[in-house]
Amino acid sequence: MLKGKTDKSKLPSRHVTEGPQRAPHRSYYFAMGLSEEEINQPFVGVATCWNEAAPCNIALSRQAQAVKLGVKAASGTPREFTTITVTDGIAMGHEGMRSSLASREAIADTVELTMRGHGYDAIVGLAGCDKSLPGMMMAMVRLNTPSVFIYGGSILPGKAPAHKDIPEDFATRDLTVQDMFEAVGRHQSGNLSDAALAVLERAACPSAGACGGQFTANTMACVSEAIGLALFNSSGAPAPYESRDHYAEASGQAVMNLIEQNIRARDVVTRKSLENAARVVACTGGSTNAGLHLPAIAHEAGIEFYLEDVCEIFRDTPYFVDLKPGGQYVAKDLYHAGGLPVVMKELRKAGLVHEDCMTSSGRSIGEELDMTDREADGKVIHPVETPITETGGVVGLKGNLAPEGAIVKVAGMPAEDQVFTGPARVFENEEEAFEAVKARGYEEGEVIVIRNEGPSGGPGMREMLATTAALSGQGMGKKVALITDGRFSGATRGFCVGHVGPEAAYGGPIALLKNGDMITIDAVKGEISVDLSDEEMDARRQAWPGPKPTNYASGALWKYAQLVGATYKGAVTHPGATAETHVYMDL
Repeated sequence: MLKGKTDKSKLPSRHVTEGPQRAPHRSYYFAMGLSEEEINQPFVGVATCWNEAAPCNIALSRQAQAVKLGVKAASGTPREFTTITVTDGIAMGHEGMRSSLASREAIADTVELTMRGHGYDAIVGLAGCDKSLPGMMMAMVRLNTPSVFIYGGSILPGKAPAHKDIPEDFATRDLTVQDMFEAVGRHQSGNLSDAALAVLERAACPSAGACGGQFTANTMACVSEAIGLALFNSSGAPAPYESRDHYAEASGQAVMNLIEQNIRARDVVTRKSLENAARVVACTGGSTNAGLHLPAIAHEAGIEFYLEDVCEIFRDTPYFVDLKPGGQYVAKDLYHAGGLPVVMKELRKAGLVHEDCMTSSGRSIGEELDMTDREADGKVIHPVETPITETGGVVGLKGNLAPEGAIVKVAGMPAEDQVFTGPARVFENEEEAFEAVKARGYEEGEVIVIRNEGPSGGPGMREMLATTAALSGQGMGKKVALITDGRFSGATRGFCVGHVGPEAAYGGPIALLKNGDMITIDAVKGEISVDLSDEEMDARRQAWPGPKPTNYASGALWKYAQLVGATYKGAVTHPGATAETHVYMDL
């Protein structure tokens, strides 16, 4: 794009920069030091989720400056703004977790409002923590602007220093925040000293960046490349690496190319690219939360791509990338093994990639893969011909206990551990369950049921990492199963089924369970059922007193509970692209 006055006749920023009637608007830009030349250029929103809540987001402001350099170098005018983040690692295990999923909608909404209000022509979005990634991508697709996503990068792995009280398995492995949650379980069961816990908590998270395993943040970072919104290989470098600035600058230049070619987010995010993204989640043993976020991103494009569609992709995708929590390695290791380009190159060998999908570089997936010269290392990335398991690391379930579906991560679990039958131990919320786990108020062989934690009934669809990590820390992760209408962290290990739908607040079967009901979870067949006749279920439904009242009768979470839809559709809060009467870029 050449320097000088740009033809803005078809760009949104014409509404704030062009013509005599916009002199007051231009006076604001002159007040901020912009030149006439800069005012005449396309305006690019540089959106970050920077805050001081957690290491996930702390480096985003610095990276945004590099994006702005790239935009300027390609004759654009960057306009930086921020939105919120609720960081799951801090929100976990208490009432704050109710804010997490709702923050995804708030991020998408506030980015949309900022872009609309100021007439920006394109967006480069930077995000670092779980819900901020899909929230930012949802805004891009909703607005249908030229868009480039960039991940803030993962944290470096921690290493435990020498200490007499630290167990050997903690001392020898790379540490992530998952290990700290599991350390709490060991501490509660008397198998880890106060001193060892204090040493570990100072060593587990040694830098800026999001959680290092294939938890939700890194899963959705991989999705951002596979779906085409991020430049290839841009998601892999850890947050402290200076190379992140190079990717950020390249992203700023790339968005200007997209403006010139009029390539918009919905040209990139299609049914085929969503399928590519689901493949990547499966083959890397990614977070079950992808089963919530991919339908939500699809919704913004007017594409019906629900939990069952995601799980159908999971079912026939081999699992061949050995990442925590089910495997051995962390995000830094994947990056050094060649990152997502090598993973997708392996998928292509098996005919599991739609190569004609457009990416934010202006090139297709196939063209990007043709430029990838590295091969699977056989350690972090196994050859697709010799996968870790033949089917994906994440599995969808259906049955009379979850007519609208449920999801479970089985990465790293042998097939014999993927079938579980046991009596229900029912808890009405996460706090009840966590207290029972702490007090060992459950029996080996039981299926722990945590209900009333769905998107509406919670409200907020909390994650259960504190409870599941405590079980693992007690050595019970393989001896019980857990099901919920809430969610699980991407860091969760064990046989833990989330997203059970319909949720209890909508009178789903999970609301009707009683202690002792025999539940069978079969991840091999993709089934979840309770041994109750239809007649018994109908009788219980007739006697059901209705949803439990929540403690949120006003405010943002009340509003969210009123608007949120079914989990299998992505727990979204508005009608989506199928109901829109205009596209922002064409106003």
